Parts: sequence; structure tokens; C-alpha cells
Amino acid sequence: MSDPGILDDPAARARLDPGGMGASVRGLPDQCRAAWQEARRLELPADYRKIERIVILGMGGSAIAGDLFRLLLARECPVPVLNHRQYDLPACVDGRTLLIASSFSGNTEETLSAFQRGLATPAKKLVITTGGALLTTARANGIPAFVFEYAGEPRSAFGYGLMPLLAIAEGTGLMQGVERDVEVALTAMESLRSRIGEDVPLAENAAKRLADRLAGRIPVIYGAEVLSEVAHRWKTQLNESAKSWAFYEQLPEASHNALVSYELPREVARLVFVVYLRSPDFHPRVALHYEFSQRALAEAGVEYAEVQAESGNALAQAMTSVLMGDYVSYYAALLNGVDPTPTTGIDRLKAWLAQQK
Repeated sequence: MSDPGILDDPAARARLDPGGMGASVRGLPDQCRAAWQEARRLELPADYRKIERIVILGMGGSAIAGDLFRLLLARECPVPVLNHRQYDLPACVDGRTLLIASSFSGNTEETLSAFQRGLATPAKKLVITTGGALLTTARANGIPAFVFEYAGEPRSAFGYGLMPLLAIAEGTGLMQGVERDVEVALTAMESLRSRIGEDVPLAENAAKRLADRLAGRIPVIYGAEVLSEVAHRWKTQLNESAKSWAFYEQLPEASHNALVSYELPREVARLVFVVYLRSPDFHPRVALHYEFSQRALAEAGVEYAEVQAESGNALAQAMTSVLMGDYVSYYAALLNGVDPTPTTGIDRLKAWLAQQK
């Protein structure tokens, strides 16, 4: 593992990050602002308001954006959201379903397969993509599309995954006051960026300090309520950017299983480092689960840390926690001595799957 001092060295960061992942992380608040403004211009047919459920087809970062959207929508709207990460299509898709296919490249094979099946249904359809076969299919079938441009890795386009979903919810009358919530979230993200960005020294930078504590450890990220899918995002970012094992758990569910496993195997217990994502707005009983879990970890000799969400609405708390996780995973990659941008294993998988047809 590298000396944490490299995190404060611009030359070292440039050498270890030739793909510019640091710039992508730094640009997330600006990306979200641009995506929101672009998505609000999307026009949908009037009958798209007449829905009873939303099914989102997607994988990776696109799917996690859908998961976070599901939790945000559930706070104020009875319309359920199902995030589908499969080749087939759920049986519930019918004429009262809004079927959204979200794929950065437009060529994600699982998403394409499910969407192709959806063409034969009476569902109301929409795609979110930069192009590819998904956009070609949408245009050939007269399906509305939110098309965006982004020069970066798919997982870095999180804003372009989430903001269109929020704009659609506002445009179809499912959510109210979204513009205000987005503005609060963006302001909070910009404030946090000023405190954890690359130029903020290690001694004053909470994201750099946490990445240093995670060095050489197996991170397990705990979240609850709206932060449960943010914990999922942390896990995948640590996988893809830091190239390290990472896992996530949700409370209070983890209290009914993971809680009894902290001590064994003892070798693993010493390697694990738990990060709790916490909000002051959690249900009081959920907060008690956090307290007891942390006591159990301490008794088992497992280290942990808390990351408090920034103040503000649920969207602001979620998005600032996403930004914190993206920075932590970026700094962890530098400490691991790996280029945070490429995902060679995923590229190999896609190439191998293409050969199996």
C-alpha cells in the first residue's frame, strides 16, 4: 500500500490516474445540474401519467440510480418501482406500466434483451441512453428517449442515470417540489466537494482519511432507509475504482443475520472495516440497530467508522453520501496503486459473452 501522503501530491495523483477519474468525481455536482436541466426538457405523452407501476431495466450504475429513485419515490408516492436486472421481463408489465430501459452505452445485453421483450407488451416505454442499439430500437418504434452525451466511464454518469428519473416523476405528477429538492441537493454537494476535493489536505479531508483507514482492509458498508442503496453504490465504486473486495449490508435487516457473524473467521474479522452511513432522519428504532451493531463489532474487535449524511432533504443526504463514497473509492484506488478508471474484468466478460452467441 502507498504512503497516504501521495493523496496530497498532484504529480502522484496524475501519474496514478491517467484516465482522469478524479476529474469525473469532482464533476459529479456539475453533471447532476446539467442532467437535471436537460431532463426537464423531455416531453412525454399525456397518457404516461396513467400508470400503476414503474419497471426500470438496467445494470450497474444505471440500475443503482434506479434503486435510489425507488426509495426516494416511495417516500411520497404509492406507485411502486421494480428494478429489473435480468434478461427476461417481469410478468407484471402491462398497459399500466411505465417501462424504462436505462443503459449508458445502449448496448447492455441484459437490458436490451428485456426491452426487446417489452416491445410486445402494451406498456408505456422510455429509454435513457447515449445511443447504441437501445436508441436505434427506440427510434424505430417511436419510443421517447432521453439521450445524453458524457465523456467518461458509465459508473461516473450517475447524475445522468438519476436526474432523468426525477424529472420524469415530476413531469408525470408522481413527485412534487423536485426542482427545489434538486437545488438543495446540488448546493450541499458543492459544499461537500469544497471540503473533500483533491486539493484539500489529508489532515482536513474526511474522505482521504477514511480511504487511508480502509487501505489493506475489506470494506463492508452499512446503510438504512434512503442510504441503503447509497451503501450499494459505495460497494460497487470500491469494487470498480479501488479494484478491491467490498460488501454492503442494510439495517435493520442485517440485525437478523449478519449480526451473529462478526467474530468468525477470526482472520477475516481482523481484515474487515465497517463503514456506517448515517442520517439524523432515520426512524428512531433504526438508530438503535446502529448502536447495537456497533457495540457488537467492538466486542468482536472489528473496526468501524461513521459517515454522517449532510443536512438537508432526503435527496441531498443521498447525493452527498454518494459523492463522499465516490471520493473515498477514488482515493482508495490511489492508495492501492491502481488506475481507478479501467474495468478490465468487465470488458473481458463482455467480449467473452459476445463470442458465445
